Amino acid sequence: MKPPARGTARLLSGAGIAAALLLPAAVPAQAAPPLLPMADGEKGQELPAMPSSLDPGNEQLTCTPASREKAKKQDWSRQRLDLDRLHGHSTGEGTTVALVDTGAATGAAGLKGRVTAQGAAGEDCVGHGTFLAGLIAGDGGGNTRLAGVAPNAKVLALRGTDERGQADAALVTEAVKAATTARADVIAVAVALPRRDAALSRAVAAAREAGAVVVAAATPDPPRTGTDEIPARTYWPAGEPGVLSVGDMLPAGVRPDRALPTDGIDLVAPGAGVVSGGPRGDGHYLGAGASVATAYAAGAAAAVHAAYPGEAPDDVARRLTATAYPADIPQLDPYAAVTTVLGEPGSAPGAGRAAEPVTVRDTASADRATGRATLFVLLGSASVLAVLWAGFAFTRARARGWRPAGAAATGPAPAAMPE
Repeated sequence: MKPPARGTARLLSGAGIAAALLLPAAVPAQAAPPLLPMADGEKGQELPAMPSSLDPGNEQLTCTPASREKAKKQDWSRQRLDLDRLHGHSTGEGTTVALVDTGAATGAAGLKGRVTAQGAAGEDCVGHGTFLAGLIAGDGGGNTRLAGVAPNAKVLALRGTDERGQADAALVTEAVKAATTARADVIAVAVALPRRDAALSRAVAAAREAGAVVVAAATPDPPRTGTDEIPARTYWPAGEPGVLSVGDMLPAGVRPDRALPTDGIDLVAPGAGVVSGGPRGDGHYLGAGASVATAYAAGAAAAVHAAYPGEAPDDVARRLTATAYPADIPQLDPYAAVTTVLGEPGSAPGAGRAAEPVTVRDTASADRATGRATLFVLLGSASVLAVLWAGFAFTRARARGWRPAGAAATGPAPAAMPE
């Protein structure tokens, strides 16, 4: 009767494996929101990359060419930020975002009537600033599902780099001053400098005193070569007091492996496989880096400012961090920032976190449902194991002629094998 016993044992083993596989499935991870497909995966869409700067070693200046490809669907970043629902509550109407980067083409697809530029900022050879402007306030070029965070906001393009996209402290300082003079509601500095500059520090402090929310990239975008040899450091003006320091994240909610090491990040936002347009043509590109995340955070600040026009800059920044999805580094959630009711104002992000609890989305019902699902799986698995064990015991008992296990046989001895 060995074969039936082996078959029953296999059933028991299979039931145990099934129970082990089912149990984790009944307990969904709470550490990060659901994952969504990236825009450039095997089953996604392939688009040319938007560089943050051009090769400084190339003597002949060749601007980023127009993309011949168009995005066929909404990318993961806009889904993660819940922009479709956000736009039902705020579109940034009446706000101005000053964007300090490579400039922006005022007549680019999706940006007509939304962007003004000062001086050389109206020419964007690199195309990166135009790409970011689309994330802040673009209308999607006829595709509303590719619109920016605050499509009714205005963008003031300012040059913080040279024509090739190399950041310069003096240019960033003058751009922040110009944004303050223009009374911009939000100032987004998409470049990051490795050393603190006294003049830039004063310009940022003056901008905050004038009532602007200052958002800055926590790090430069990664260089083309490896980053292992680059030590951790603070970048500027993200390190200035009161400035909202923004880093980039992948769909899983973690920072990219190639991200430059730093500390003091207040917020992360999508910064990989993000779709937007450029200064030439009506095609699309894929962008990445902390600069992309900064543009998203700046658009969210504009949406909050439009929804709560009486709030001080520190309160706008606090709202963005307090309503962010909880993780090792809070993840930007502009819809929650606009719709959540907060408690008393706390300190600014650059000066420490608010001590009092804040109102965030209630997950108690989901937790209870998860507990019930887990209990059902455990009970179901136990029932299956009990039934299979009973069948196994029944088969063995019948094989023994219903004698107790270990009892001596009373029948005749088996015959000897012939030699």
